[in-house]
Amino acid sequence: MRSFLLSLAIFLMTSNSSFASDRIRIATFNVSMDASNYVEYEQLPKVTESPVPAKLADGHPQIAGIAEILQRVRPDIVLLNEFDYVDAERGINVFIRDYLRQSQNGLDPINYPHVYMAPVNTGLPSPFDLNRDGEATGRGNDAWGFGWYPGQYGMVILSRYPLLTEQARTFQHFLWKDMPGHHVPKVPDENGELTEQHWYSDEVMGQFPLSSKSHWDVPVKVGNKVIHLLAAHPTPPGFDGPENRNGMKNYDEIRLLRDYLTPGLNHYLYDDKGVRGGLQKDASFVVLGDLNAAPDSGGIDGAIEQLLEHPRVNDVKPMSKGGKRHSPDHDNSEYHTAAWRKRVDYVLPSDDLIVKDAGVFWPIKGQQGYRLMAERGASSDHRLVWIDIRL
Repeated sequence: MRSFLLSLAIFLMTSNSSFASDRIRIATFNVSMDASNYVEYEQLPKVTESPVPAKLADGHPQIAGIAEILQRVRPDIVLLNEFDYVDAERGINVFIRDYLRQSQNGLDPINYPHVYMAPVNTGLPSPFDLNRDGEATGRGNDAWGFGWYPGQYGMVILSRYPLLTEQARTFQHFLWKDMPGHHVPKVPDENGELTEQHWYSDEVMGQFPLSSKSHWDVPVKVGNKVIHLLAAHPTPPGFDGPENRNGMKNYDEIRLLRDYLTPGLNHYLYDDKGVRGGLQKDASFVVLGDLNAAPDSGGIDGAIEQLLEHPRVNDVKPMSKGGKRHSPDHDNSEYHTAAWRKRVDYVLPSDDLIVKDAGVFWPIKGQQGYRLMAERGASSDHRLVWIDIRL
């Protein structure tokens, strides 16, 4: 009996208080926890070696800072972007056991019994010279998704509610060429003017996946209700040239999300099991992720507006005082989610879900957690974004 009571006490201590309340907190957080942040570059695996970075670092201050933010905000469900796809005992299990379930700076521990991870395209070597620099390295810009080793910049969903993983759909292998009307990057001439020559050959496009990481639909069971977590992390619309290949890919990766939740537009989609089509028209959903696109700003105009202006999406515009203080001379800076002064991280619920509250974790000076915003090494260059949905 004593051991049972002790176990119950530990469970309650590591549980989120909102679990038993009338609302559920759903969040996204680009944690910038790929191995390059805590492993020397020379130690990162090469594509010719085993694609397994070093085990998640013990007692690392940046990782502890990420855990502290999660313990402060206490989301019931959270998508972590830029968390490497590695064996669980070298990655996510270590993070949960050694960081989240341990008190950070005197805060209550938090536990997530349900976890979803799946492979991503970042760091997967292609046999082609994708950036046309004269050398096919299989790494960096010559990987199917930019990355220095397979699994870098992966994603993981943590949940206190059951994830219906057997019903999950992934779109890691959906080919860019199979999206009707997709963008086609062109080769520029010496003056930067675009020619009619395609940047990517037919041979490349015959193997090129659209998703730079992956696109997921992971249903979660909350009481008697099922909510579809639509997770993604499109490539940033920069780091290229006048051909704008990354901007075009970013737009089309966001378009996949838009089409997926739009009856009549999603017939062409097929998931990694070969199942075609998109989300049922009356399904509840939340779009989550660092979408690398800001309103009125992107590699292709209107990229994020494809979602923000969708008739089934409720853009509640989470905000913070910290963003405003960080960028007082920028319009709409209260909506910023990154230290580099953009709104790029999103939690977008379907219009049938009732949102009770929302915010961006960005404390101002004098508030608890402010020190975690001081520099990237203290946590991340992104901020955690959350919404509360009424059950």
